[in-house]
Amino acid sequence: MSESEHTQDGPTAVVHLVRHGEVDNPRGILYGRLPGYHLSAAGKVMAKAAADFLVGRDVAVLRTSPLDRAVETARPIAAEFGLPADVDDRLIEPWNHFEGMRFAVGDGALLRPRHWLYLRNPFRPSWGEPYLQVASRMLAAATDAALAAAGHEAVCVSHQLPIWVTRRSAEGKRLWHDPRRRQCALGSVTSLTFDGGRITKVAYAEPSGAGSGQLAGA
Repeated sequence: MSESEHTQDGPTAVVHLVRHGEVDNPRGILYGRLPGYHLSAAGKVMAKAAADFLVGRDVAVLRTSPLDRAVETARPIAAEFGLPADVDDRLIEPWNHFEGMRFAVGDGALLRPRHWLYLRNPFRPSWGEPYLQVASRMLAAATDAALAAAGHEAVCVSHQLPIWVTRRSAEGKRLWHDPRRRQCALGSVTSLTFDGGRITKVAYAEPSGAGSGQLAGA
């Protein structure tokens, strides 16, 4: 695996990137960074499942995206380990031109030609925060969490795209990808092992789904 440009020498630590649980979104819009989008009843169950999955781990640091759904997902983890959930703005969802709109084939924003310009380059991508920028800030946040955990473990609650491009960067893969093929389910746990400042192992689990039970090495 490639070494992040943000890594520094340090003891072994594990950083668990937890994706928030399901969001109450009856209108089906791309909510992005909008405030007021909270966990659904199922999302709260997912958050508790993630906390239960981490029971017995040596978690010493807890950080979260500032968005409501992430903060709410962090609460049962904070309660389990007796830790404050410190907000780290670098864990936030990427900004997106289509925020607040419905975004689907044959529906919503895609029917309006004025939005088509933003779809011209899926590799950057042209509709939002560049993948490289997202991965850079996320790797910096994860590295700082690993250093703060100092030989223990840390949890960072974030969002699907930031977690996925962080994993791809850690695995030395290109950042552009087919969003339909992301392995980052709601309430999932993507774990990065830092050894001497390098990410040496990536593991993944879905406490709320088929991947529950053990961290599967990737």
